[in-house]
Amino acid sequence: MKAEAVVEPKGKGQAVAAEDTPRDRVWQEVVSWFWVIVAFLLIEGTLVQARVIPSGSMERTVLVGDHLIVSRFGYDAGIPFTGWHVPLWRKPKRQQIIVFVAPLPDQGYPDFIKRVVGVPGDHIKIIGGQVWVNGVRLDEPYALRQPYAAGYPSENFPPSDIYAMDGRLTPEWTQEMPAHVVNGELVVPANHYFMMGDNRDNSNDSRFWGFVPRENIIGTPVIIYMSINARDEVWGPGHISERFETYLAAVIHPGEVRWKRLLHTF
Repeated sequence: MKAEAVVEPKGKGQAVAAEDTPRDRVWQEVVSWFWVIVAFLLIEGTLVQARVIPSGSMERTVLVGDHLIVSRFGYDAGIPFTGWHVPLWRKPKRQQIIVFVAPLPDQGYPDFIKRVVGVPGDHIKIIGGQVWVNGVRLDEPYALRQPYAAGYPSENFPPSDIYAMDGRLTPEWTQEMPAHVVNGELVVPANHYFMMGDNRDNSNDSRFWGFVPRENIIGTPVIIYMSINARDEVWGPGHISERFETYLAAVIHPGEVRWKRLLHTF
């Protein structure tokens, strides 16, 4: 005779897993999303950020429509979408490209991307568009200059006549600059940096509004992950719909993408 299998009734000598209730499933989903948000805040606040270039002040190095990954590691840590942040241990180096909060309260403290020209203690002088640091001419193969602009006050800096800058200086910098000029050279104070755009004749930079405090440094770009040729205003603040249309157009017309710039590193 074949032995018959004995099936024990549920609940007697056999553990039965309870099914998740709708409330349990909702709670699990909430917890999962909570950790996703925490991870995003950690990465965005301390490691990397995505930025898009809205102006031509850094051409030819960085173009309008370039999408960058910016490393914050060691430079700055903060909570995204808030003004809270803490400067970290790394210090920008001369000629390094840096993303920072511009000291321009009337413009809402915008984020700028420029190149470090002067670090704390540097003596800076610009003659005919050529930058001299501590008595040595700076080698700048990246700089874009117009020959006709060599005589402009902004290309001969600091100006002998501060009021020759055609009113382009902020009122605060007009008052502060003379205190930092020694023997015709601008001296960068401690914990501050002098920034300039590579497109020298089309750059709103430290020549016009002053030094950047160390605590304003956000990070440095590491790679271009996307670059789209579109109207400059598309990439400015508040143009969400135009930007979405631009991305859609790039999908339909791939020729709008600057493919050769993708994955370019700094």
